[in-house]
Amino acid sequence: MSNMKSRRKTENRNLTPRQLQILTAIRDGTRSNGYSPTMQELADQLEISKVTVFEHVNALVRKGLLRRLRHKARSLEVTSSARFPDERPTLLPLAGRIAAGQPIEAIEDIDSLDLESIFSSRRGGHKPKFALQVTGDSMIDDHIADGDFVIVEPRKTPRNGEIVVALLQDGDATLKRYYREKKRIRLQPANEEYEPIFVDRVDIQGVVVGVVRRY
Repeated sequence: MSNMKSRRKTENRNLTPRQLQILTAIRDGTRSNGYSPTMQELADQLEISKVTVFEHVNALVRKGLLRRLRHKARSLEVTSSARFPDERPTLLPLAGRIAAGQPIEAIEDIDSLDLESIFSSRRGGHKPKFALQVTGDSMIDDHIADGDFVIVEPRKTPRNGEIVVALLQDGDATLKRYYREKKRIRLQPANEEYEPIFVDRVDIQGVVVGVVRRY
């Protein structure tokens, strides 16, 4: 049994680019639609022949990365042995930049922050965290400097004193410590040169759980 597991891991690493492309298309199609694409749909999507898709699918089945259910037109199912480069725990979506000074307009970029390229990160955790790059110095006394990356856990209900990504009513986003007071919310900077922001309500996008800095 251990030899078989070892062999499957090796085969997974030795996937051809086309096999990985097909495996990813099956995964994404199943997630989006609730069922797998057909061989013809895969061929049309990847602009290759149906025969080529069939050959690669058979290879993926032999490697234990796909299973094909009998008597079903949409019968392809990705197995738990499959590993995808875009699902590494150290690859976080880089959602944009966040102001640690005056609030700035929220930015959304299609990008990522690969922690493996910066430092070795412990694996673990199941919540879909994301990264933001800091601009400004209002959180400098909390050791968050301009250019740092903050790792954010999506959470709408922070505890008092936690550093949050706050989306203000005018659409601007800022990074501050969160304090709920009697009749208002205080977003507190960690730099005496900046004044706190007082609001009646705010949309919390997440809570900072880590900081990454390049030297």
